[in-house]
Amino acid sequence: MHHTHTALGGMVVAPHHLAAQAGRDVLLDGGNAIEAMVAAAAAIAVVYPHMTSIGGDGFWLIHTPGQAPLAIDASGFAAERATVRRYQGLNAIPSRGPDAALTVAGTVGGWSKALTIAQTWGGPRLALTRLLRDAIRHARDGIVVTSSQAALTQSKLEGLRDVHGFAETFLLDANPPACGQMLRQPVLGETLQTLAERGLDDFYRGSLAARMGAELERIGSPIRASDLAAYEAQSVAPLAVRLTDCTVYNLPPPTQGLASLMILGIYERLGITEGEGFAHVHGLVEATKRAFRVRNRMVTDPRRVPGDPADYLKAETLDALASEIDMRHALPWPESASPGDTIWMGAIDREGRAVSFIQSLYWEFGSGVVLRDTGVTWQNRGISFALDPTDLNALEPGRKPFHTLNPALAVFDDGRIMPYGTMGGEGQPQTQAAVFTRYARYGESLQQAISAPRWLLGRTWGDASTTLKLEDRFDPALVRSLRDAGHQVEVLSEAFSDTMGHAGALVLHGDGRMEGASDPRSDGGAAGV
Repeated sequence: MHHTHTALGGMVVAPHHLAAQAGRDVLLDGGNAIEAMVAAAAAIAVVYPHMTSIGGDGFWLIHTPGQAPLAIDASGFAAERATVRRYQGLNAIPSRGPDAALTVAGTVGGWSKALTIAQTWGGPRLALTRLLRDAIRHARDGIVVTSSQAALTQSKLEGLRDVHGFAETFLLDANPPACGQMLRQPVLGETLQTLAERGLDDFYRGSLAARMGAELERIGSPIRASDLAAYEAQSVAPLAVRLTDCTVYNLPPPTQGLASLMILGIYERLGITEGEGFAHVHGLVEATKRAFRVRNRMVTDPRRVPGDPADYLKAETLDALASEIDMRHALPWPESASPGDTIWMGAIDREGRAVSFIQSLYWEFGSGVVLRDTGVTWQNRGISFALDPTDLNALEPGRKPFHTLNPALAVFDDGRIMPYGTMGGEGQPQTQAAVFTRYARYGESLQQAISAPRWLLGRTWGDASTTLKLEDRFDPALVRSLRDAGHQVEVLSEAFSDTMGHAGALVLHGDGRMEGASDPRSDGGAAGV
């Protein structure tokens, strides 16, 4: 069993150890938590390219001691030419290729917005050339392909092989790379160098934007340079739920952060005193079902949300939903589900400032489109739009699609600060709830809370089934109890399954101690100063 890592001078957690180290080294050089996260975000876009890219979206939660947390929505909107008419005759937007690359990439704009917040903190600022240094080096010198990159390239090859730019970027001699092989991304390295020298705005309104816009148009994507020029990440007010001993924060629509907070609020009202047994798992699964029903009615482009999401986090609403739960019988399921591929990372600096951050391409390798002029892999987040104009998430130019992404941060009454999160689409709110309750309610160590066997209701990573999936380390008696209660249980063949996502967490204690834990299901690490 891995142990929880500790430090006093700062800490970064990421699902790839080189990204954690890139952020940690920025802290060592006197940088703050935001600067460390930008360095980690750039690095992971290079070293974990199947999960994330600078051609994707991001969301931030930023906590400064003594202040309410701030949030940044760095998700992109549908291009001006991305209309229902453009996809006429199709039942759904194609999941790969130029037609799947229909929303602006927002994450670089989020880095920029976050760095403007960091400027208000005072103290010396590190140059962009320093923050992007490790990412540039990894792109130019090469990365060692991880087992998850190798496996996903192999399993998804059929839909990706012929997509523009994919084969020459991510295949070696026309074959998926094996775990341990070297992969270089020199064109992406040049793009990161350009951002470092000319500033992040070049991605949207400079030479990079012009080149990306021209290539996207040339290959048949609806995105143009004018769409990039219209983009700016937005500061937004986070959602919050009050629990007995803490307040937990998350992102508002278009993310499913509402569901993550509702699960915790509903579960707390069930009065379950012991972790890891039937009541713990059943209670969280049933809370998830109630939260997902609300999410499916509420979460869409922020300007189209039918009501105030905060109403669902009020005590009386959570009381009513909790009272519906039968602690002996499962509510029949399924409801619609959403896949997703993502990374979560956290950072805390020596001043106690904390960041919870998530960055994503949506599916593994996103649209599969890799722009040859810039080396940027473009997301396919826009495929979650519906082509039915009456749908809550109907495609329309300028709209933002539904996002599974949602970074979390808990502020405890005793002074502890806990940024935490995971990747894994439908599983994100569920894994967040498992990690939080194990640590904050049942006294498990941070690492144990992440390493312990996990479950997932619904589908992710392209699964078609909406069963309750369990890793095979659960007690067979617990599995039987869940089946007896009416859950459609599917026991996976793995002890540590990628299906359960890659979680991470940090805790800053009131005395300055920091704890960090990464997921044994990932290639990650917690790097301290």
